[in-house]
Amino acid sequence: MSTKTFKTALWSVLPALALALAAGCNFAPKYTVPPVATPPAFKEANGWKTAQPSDAAIKGQWWEIFHDPQLNALEQQVVVSNQSLVGALENFLAARAVAKQARSQLFPTLTADPAYAKAQASKNGGSSAGGAAGTGGKIYSDYSLPLDASWEPDLWGSIRNTFAASIYAAQATAAQLENMRLTLQAELAVDYYQLRAQDELIALYTHTIQQYKDSLDLTTTLFQSGIDSDLDVAQADSLLETTRAQATALGIQRAQYEHAIALLVGQPASTFSLPPGPLASQPPAVPLGLPAQLLERRPDIAAAERAVAEGNASIGVARAAFFPTPTLTAGTGLQSSTTSKLLESSSFYWTAGAAASQTIFDAGKRKAATEQAWANFRAAAAAYRQTVLTAFQQVEDNLAALRILSTETAQQDVAVRASQKSLDLAMERYRLGINSYLNVISAQVSLLGNQQTAVTIHMQQMTSAVQLVMALGGGWSTNDLPTPKRVTHATAGH
Repeated sequence: MSTKTFKTALWSVLPALALALAAGCNFAPKYTVPPVATPPAFKEANGWKTAQPSDAAIKGQWWEIFHDPQLNALEQQVVVSNQSLVGALENFLAARAVAKQARSQLFPTLTADPAYAKAQASKNGGSSAGGAAGTGGKIYSDYSLPLDASWEPDLWGSIRNTFAASIYAAQATAAQLENMRLTLQAELAVDYYQLRAQDELIALYTHTIQQYKDSLDLTTTLFQSGIDSDLDVAQADSLLETTRAQATALGIQRAQYEHAIALLVGQPASTFSLPPGPLASQPPAVPLGLPAQLLERRPDIAAAERAVAEGNASIGVARAAFFPTPTLTAGTGLQSSTTSKLLESSSFYWTAGAAASQTIFDAGKRKAATEQAWANFRAAAAAYRQTVLTAFQQVEDNLAALRILSTETAQQDVAVRASQKSLDLAMERYRLGINSYLNVISAQVSLLGNQQTAVTIHMQQMTSAVQLVMALGGGWSTNDLPTPKRVTHATAGH
């Protein structure tokens, strides 16, 4: 057959093949997102200040609502320097490459295998001994330029569902990347405010130690004047040294928080440092939105939902295994015993064929694989619902914490003022000789304890605000998920 005839035959077959592929079946169930009951409003939102209705959502750089330039600078470093985040990005790139591999199976495979051989046929053998009739003992050459194509028409949707599953898996990995990014950013903010709380406590202890020194000087002067006893001096000295030791111990946690921040921003703990600063920030008003919107704002929920979609597509792959697998092959090329005749039309050849394979008996293997796919799908759906429920719990937990801590802050401020007044009265009565120094010590210890509690409550307010923003998704949206086209066509590193 001539080249023209081959091309004519090939073009006559291609439309039929395309039609067969377009009419191919898809055995994956019709996918719908697993239904989850969502409440009309957040229960714990009552009593906690929220942002104005115009601020309907948290912005992308959510940490800026805390108005802390030092925190802003640190958060920017997490995105570019944290090695766990770099690893998560590479996981997404790997998942995207898998999707590209699955997509390639939709198209024919074309191979070229140019070859040259030189051989001598057996003198005593026939054509089966290495040569054609009349060539025994002769040395001959063989030049070939073959071009082979093979294609597996996706009649039952196996390849399409494998491709779809890989797309969903890549999208889930992208959502996991964003969830890790949000988690690390929130962890940094929590560590930062805990470090600032330690700075606040260190400043408080420094001020308190100076006051205790003044008290010790007073008791010493009164003792030397014969007004006070050496017992009061010893008690004042004991309280001072105990407080000094407690102040020193505060440095341990501060150092650990600083080291944790260094790790999060991708810097060696040995070279990273943050200067002391006050815990001056106040919990911001956080835009809550509606509970139903939470399903679109949490990257971990999106990752769980994409896993369900992947499981649904995998069912189609398992079901398609019950049907024959067709394969179409074609080949063409040039073959000659001499290079001078290799490009002549008489050296042209072609082949075409079709085959189908069908498993007759597998002792229930395909049935078990289908059952496994269904079980994986149901497990993924359950995990999705659990993730949603956990998200609602986390929002309510932090709303409750902020609401209650707000009340506790006001109560603790009253307690601090009362302790300060009690100390002032005890010190005045001590100077007048009405009370012993033991009353002063009791008032001093009570004031320091209440001041410490106030700092701790303030720190809890800030960390709960951070965790609330994280529970609300940190400004992320399902619109940020890569589309199937972006998964398969974006360049590496993007």
